[in-house]
Order: sequence, then C-alpha cells, then structure tokens
Amino acid sequence: MTDPVISAAALLSALGKPPFGRPGLVVLESTKYLPGEPGNPAAEFAAGRIPGARYFDVDLIADADSPLPHMLPAPGRFARLVGRLGIGNGTDIVVYDRGPMYWASRVWWMFAAMGHDRVRVLDGGWAAWRAANGPVETGMPAVPAAATFLPSPRASRVRGVGDLIANLETKAELVVDARAAARFHAQAPEFRPGLRSGHIPGAVNLPGASLVGPDKTMLPIPELKARIAAAGIDGTKQVVTSCGSGVSATLITLAMVRAGMAPGAVYDGSWTEWGARHDLPIET
Repeated sequence: MTDPVISAAALLSALGKPPFGRPGLVVLESTKYLPGEPGNPAAEFAAGRIPGARYFDVDLIADADSPLPHMLPAPGRFARLVGRLGIGNGTDIVVYDRGPMYWASRVWWMFAAMGHDRVRVLDGGWAAWRAANGPVETGMPAVPAAATFLPSPRASRVRGVGDLIANLETKAELVVDARAAARFHAQAPEFRPGLRSGHIPGAVNLPGASLVGPDKTMLPIPELKARIAAAGIDGTKQVVTSCGSGVSATLITLAMVRAGMAPGAVYDGSWTEWGARHDLPIET
C-alpha cells in the first residue's frame, strides 16, 4: 500500500531544484478556517506558499445547491473545477494546509471519492514545510493550463443522512465522531449557531486532534493503531466517520488507511446537518 502521507523532506526531494517542479506533480493548498477562527486563506496563500502550489477551495469545489457547507459536489462539477487547476487522471497530487491536516485530508478524501488515488497529504502541512527550510513562493500564481479529469465516483465512500437514520436500527456500521470530547458529550457549544449539542446515538468518539502531535504531524503508525483500537474500531464493522461538517472526519479516515485498515465512509453532512434537525435523536 502506498502511504497516503508524505514528509516535507520527501516532497522537497520530489520538487527538486529551482524552478521547483516535476512534470505530472501538482501541489495544492487547501487552508480554510472554521467559524470564529482567525485567518485569511487567500492572503496567507499570496504571502507565502510552497512553490508552484495551486489553491483548492473546498467551498468552491462543492455542491453549490446544498445549504450545508462544502458538501461533496456532483462528479461533473468536481471534474470541471479540478480540470481548471490543471489536474487530470494522470496527475500526482500533494495537498497541504496550515492547520492539523483536516482540510488537506478532506481534499484527499474528495479525490478518493471521485476515484483518484494518486493523492498524498503533506505530513504536518505548512508548519512542517517551513521547519524543513522549504522554499517559499509569494504573489499570485499563474493560471495553470486546463486538463481533463474523468471521475469514477465511489458511492461506498460517502454516507447521507438517510443512511445514518437507517443505521440507528440496523447498527450495521460504526459511527465514529471526530469532534472534541466536550462537543461530543454536549459539554461545549457548537461553532455554528442553531445546532443542538450531543452526538448521533450509538456513535463513539475519536477526536481528530488526538491523531496529530504538537508539531501537527500525524502520530506514528503504532500510536495511531492504538488510538483507533481504543475507540472501538476493530474491523468487525464498516466505519462511518463524522464530525462538525465533514472535515476532521476525513483525518480519521486517513489515519485508518495509514494503519492498514479499509477507508470506510464519511457522513458528509455530519453534525451541521444532524444537529440542526430536531426530528432526529441525539445522545449526550
């Protein structure tokens, strides 16, 4: 199995010497911020980024008709917009962000859901790149030449609210929530207004933040395996990851793949959808 995570040193080697690039390799930045978090992704991208990086906007490459944030778009929309980034079916991708890899893992999962596995997440993201003395490019990048991307959607990688409702009865799948424990147990409020507090009945908690270290790199694989097992993920049930809005959930998915497990699926609407619907049950 190809490791879905790449170190800053390995990416430096892959990019080579100035002008820093390798045919067929595209670096994407995907930084975003949750409601209430400070930061300006566009300004930060212009002020300094990995040379040659292109910006993957998860709020643009999304379902424009959904009231929920950054939902997975239809295959045609996804194909059209990533094609504008110069990404085709033969493109290798490395994606990073400026946080603990939540947004980068989201992009990794999106491509996997569209049938493209040639994607790796930069371990530790921007912080690791700077710590490795990686070069920095400033200003706005040139518009890349368009490419043709033909998606091969994998419906098995995505779950909707109807699937989660049905699972309340069947309990066939294990729902794993990546939110912080205080939010999971209704001891802290949600970031988005109007949401109830608590979690989907029967779900278990594995905070996404617990899968990375202080330097924002992912924990060593033996530690990942231990934390995954401690959450009750033992391979006997298909795993469906959830979180606030389908972002940090994908870090659990990434960690599972690194640990040699099947990727399971992501509940895309996550708590932003479930917590807003007063007809759906919750636990605290």
